[in-house]
Amino acid sequence: MIRLLQPLWLLALLPVAALAGAYVYAQRHKRATAVKFSNLDLLRQLAPKGLGWKRHVAASAMLLALAILAIGMTRPSVDVREPNERATIVLAMDVSLSMMADDVAPSRMEAAQAAAKKFVTSLPKNFNVGLVSFAKTANVVVSPTKDRSQVITGIDSLQMAAATATGEAVFASLQAIAAVPPEGAQELAPARIVLLSDGYRTAGRFVEEAADAAKAANVPVSTIAFGTDEGVVEIEGQYTKVPVDRKALAQLAEATEGKFYEAVTGDELADVYADMGSSIGYRTVSREIAQWFIGAGLLAALAAAAMSLVWTSRIP
Repeated sequence: MIRLLQPLWLLALLPVAALAGAYVYAQRHKRATAVKFSNLDLLRQLAPKGLGWKRHVAASAMLLALAILAIGMTRPSVDVREPNERATIVLAMDVSLSMMADDVAPSRMEAAQAAAKKFVTSLPKNFNVGLVSFAKTANVVVSPTKDRSQVITGIDSLQMAAATATGEAVFASLQAIAAVPPEGAQELAPARIVLLSDGYRTAGRFVEEAADAAKAANVPVSTIAFGTDEGVVEIEGQYTKVPVDRKALAQLAEATEGKFYEAVTGDELADVYADMGSSIGYRTVSREIAQWFIGAGLLAALAAAAMSLVWTSRIP
């Protein structure tokens, strides 16, 4: 969509409109004056054959050129998306025992690993990508790096453990982001945490504390609630239901200005990651396109001049 950065310059269209009105008036006045000549046969002998519609085409082209150039003065622009060169994405993955549930084939964990690897490889090559795993504690498995193979290897090597420390996952991710080299920049790299979990927090600091820390660091946390409420796992001979804590994950995303997603199949999780990959690490900037209007105006002016020169041997 085209936006005008200086719309006040639209006032420049007023003299163009006035000129168009004057042209129309002049043509009508000329026609009225010509009718007063009663001897039309003599008029045809005295006056050469008129240009007819051709003179209106040349004049219209010139008026169009002036209008386009006037609009160009408003600094028209369009919004474009471009990747942040120093963007950092930290993928925090739940490796608690509930991820063994097979309500998502072949299991929550295997489906999550497969989708995560596709997501990592889909990100722009200039992004830093890190990996954090969390169960009873949270650990930085791979510090943010541009080497995708390290992250893929880290995802394949994830080991499951008891408990779920969702808040600690956010704190560990923030720590990993803070360690990213500034590469000569004064400010921290733009970053986002993508947190995938399937269960309720049972260990570590509260999710609300983590949300406050992420918000203070200006790092959005996008969350994915993965699995179904019918999930069951066998732990030490006991079958335990492992429903998904959607509410807490949604609140975490909302509090940090991230996005909340739900996925109940491996395909849906892949779609979630695809949607994230199209937006994470990008910024919307305004790009001026005044040169397009200036170019179009010049072309219209040149066309008007060419038509006038061919048909009247004059340049208007």
